[in-house]
Amino acid sequence: AAGAMTALLKDALDPNLVQTLENNPAIIHGGPFANIAHGCNSAIATKLSLKLADYVITEAGFGADLGAEKFLDIKCRAAGLHPAAVVLVATVRALKSHGGVAKPDLSKPNAEAVKAGAVNLARHIENLQGFGLPVCVGINAFPTDSPEEHQYLRDLCARLGVPCALSEVFAKGGAGGLELAEDVLGILEKRPVRFTYPDDAPVADKVRAVCKNIYGAADVAFSAAAKKQLAELDAGGFGRLPVCIAKTQYSFSDD
Repeated sequence: AAGAMTALLKDALDPNLVQTLENNPAIIHGGPFANIAHGCNSAIATKLSLKLADYVITEAGFGADLGAEKFLDIKCRAAGLHPAAVVLVATVRALKSHGGVAKPDLSKPNAEAVKAGAVNLARHIENLQGFGLPVCVGINAFPTDSPEEHQYLRDLCARLGVPCALSEVFAKGGAGGLELAEDVLGILEKRPVRFTYPDDAPVADKVRAVCKNIYGAADVAFSAAAKKQLAELDAGGFGRLPVCIAKTQYSFSDD
């Protein structure tokens, strides 16, 4: 199968230009998924896009605790990219799940569960603000959401000092994203990224910084074998590289 795969992959080495249903350009040039890798599109695709469009949006998913941290601490640092804003996407359903609602009941209106789960959203906002970038929240609307649930999230974001907009692009196309687009344009600002750790920190200190600052850990315990590997990495000259930490799909509100 190696020859057949090579024939297919030779074109995937180049960024792939596609278009949305409304004829907006989208450049697909992927990387491994963010649970074990950086999870972002390539620096080549981002830099090419910046030469072709007024605004470029990069999706760095798998939770802002993982996707955004790796995008900023690894990709932006390595590629010299400086985002002008961060859009944090949330859903009422996910926040109800964080609030303890079972999966079969997520479609039922439950403003109290949204309130309980919104501490997760607040922590994501706090994390992103720690990078020194302007933040806005986009609520990815589902037809089962209630106005009360949306309003609670708007009020919460107002208290935290970040704009919050309803995104209805799934149902309404581009017209459903105008409110969010206007919010994003309203906060764009050229600022340097405040990375979670400096380049010259030892690898163990970089791991500790991510775990403490992003995940809220009290500390990190390294096994004897891990300490030996870390020492070998530092001795091999790899100490100046950023760290890419694997995790489960669960967020920092999980045990």
